[in-house]
Amino acid sequence: MFERPKSGESALLVHPAFGRSPDPADTEEFRLLAKSAGADIVDIVLYSRAKPESRFLIGGGKLEELAEQVEAEGIELLLFNHALSPSQERNIESACHCRVLDRTGLILDIFAQRARSYEGKLQVELAQLRYISTRLVRGWTHLERQKGGIGMRGPGETQLETDRRLLAVRVKSLEKRLAKVRSQRNQGRQARRKKPIPTVALVGYTNAGKSTLFNTLTDSKVYQADQLFATLDPTLRRLQLEGFDQIILADTVGFIQDLPHDLVEAFHATLQETVEADLLLHVVDASNPQRNEHIREVNTVLEMINAESCPQILVYNKIDQINQMPHIDIGDDNRINRIWVSALESDGLPLLHSAMVQFFSEGHKIVSLQLPPAQGDLRALLHEHHSILEEAFDPEGFWQIKARISVELMSSFKDYLVEQTTTEHEQENAEILLKSE
Repeated sequence: MFERPKSGESALLVHPAFGRSPDPADTEEFRLLAKSAGADIVDIVLYSRAKPESRFLIGGGKLEELAEQVEAEGIELLLFNHALSPSQERNIESACHCRVLDRTGLILDIFAQRARSYEGKLQVELAQLRYISTRLVRGWTHLERQKGGIGMRGPGETQLETDRRLLAVRVKSLEKRLAKVRSQRNQGRQARRKKPIPTVALVGYTNAGKSTLFNTLTDSKVYQADQLFATLDPTLRRLQLEGFDQIILADTVGFIQDLPHDLVEAFHATLQETVEADLLLHVVDASNPQRNEHIREVNTVLEMINAESCPQILVYNKIDQINQMPHIDIGDDNRINRIWVSALESDGLPLLHSAMVQFFSEGHKIVSLQLPPAQGDLRALLHEHHSILEEAFDPEGFWQIKARISVELMSSFKDYLVEQTTTEHEQENAEILLKSE
């Protein structure tokens, strides 16, 4: 009987490609994934084949070469940049006598290291259990069905069946706990909806610089590092914008190509912050030559979580690495398409602030109001919507108020208008165009 080898850190990376040559960008991303997991990378093996082999994924000749290299260099772990079926994983382990992990297992391991919050740990454990539940096959083949006889009678289960049953029980328990967490998060979101507080979520490919931008905008100290999936748990902070009482900014987990579906399902509670956001700041690593592909991958995941209809502003980050100046790209519809910034150097952030102010000011007008003392309910309505910009109390007992009012609320205040200015959207758009020029 072959027993599974112990896990190790000395790793050989295998990047198979079928019907084409391995993409250097994909190989580099795989290397960064392994490095983020803490692997000591010995070598990277590139492999091309017309189509996968059903038993080992790779051909028998290449498998023999891998087995020889594993033995010669004392390698403890084989990492495959491809999904492996449970039987393929087991067959390769048996042939090479070392631990084998595919791309999904590697990402799960990184997530397990990064999870800090109670919710994050629950989500990672749930995804891991769903992953390993299909990999219990032949894990306990030495324990056959219990036989008859004194002291040998039992429930009649193999250890494999017992493990599967216990896993199912644990999965149900985790799902119940996560349902409670989702309920608590929904309560928080409903409270924000009652006071309508605008919410902005940072989304983007992993290692695009979301956490650095988050820290710079909110003066926070969220963990940031030049590694994949540095952020796993969602973080909410208040963001100060000119003319707004408060804005909520959410930092979310980064996306990656071939993100396992189970991970998307498990992190539903976390990703719900993205779905519920009023605006998505789609952060892009401007220095990465694969940035267009990364944008497509992020949009694919947004479709998976039903967030594709959320308004987006593309934020091209890390312009300090490509000697680019901060600026704004305006589309044919006279709206902002892209903003070029450097979160690390704090370059271009005023443009980003102005763009968010413009977005949340659309459909609003800045007006001057004179409310009599008897209209305290209208004044309370302005406070409820965080609409008051300036307020004073004159000697005659009237409130002199400068406010930002939505078109929907304007009818309630039409009898108390003193002076009406241009729409704030027009003001901010003009200012942004001048700055970008």
